[in-house]
Amino acid sequence: MQDSVFTKIIRGEIPCHRIYEDEHTIAFLTIQPFAPAHTLVVPKRQVDQLWDLTDDEYHELMTTVKKISLHLRQVSGKDRVGMTVKGFDVPHVHVHLVPISRGDGVSLDQNNLPITSDEELATIAERYRIS
Repeated sequence: MQDSVFTKIIRGEIPCHRIYEDEHTIAFLTIQPFAPAHTLVVPKRQVDQLWDLTDDEYHELMTTVKKISLHLRQVSGKDRVGMTVKGFDVPHVHVHLVPISRGDGVSLDQNNLPITSDEELATIAERYRIS
């Protein structure tokens, strides 16, 4: 399998706006967000589909997903954090986390979303970064 864009991000070959990283996972802002602070949580080992992760990798990923979700909800002030695993865009497991409130119009189609500027992403990342 060729290295995914996420593997290149993890290795530092492509920049990202990281808000969290540990030994097994990384969380960073997507450049085409459904809403501000739309975050991707990715296991560091490239695996195409969620169900192909080992049990330990799955638990590590979901532990990070929960940690990031609670943080996004607290910092954003939104009612909820929506979660989806679409699995078609990049052949590397990634969980989308989107802070939302009732009535927010959120679509799962990122194809028509504008790319957020690097400056705006840097500002958002600074606000949401977990030390």
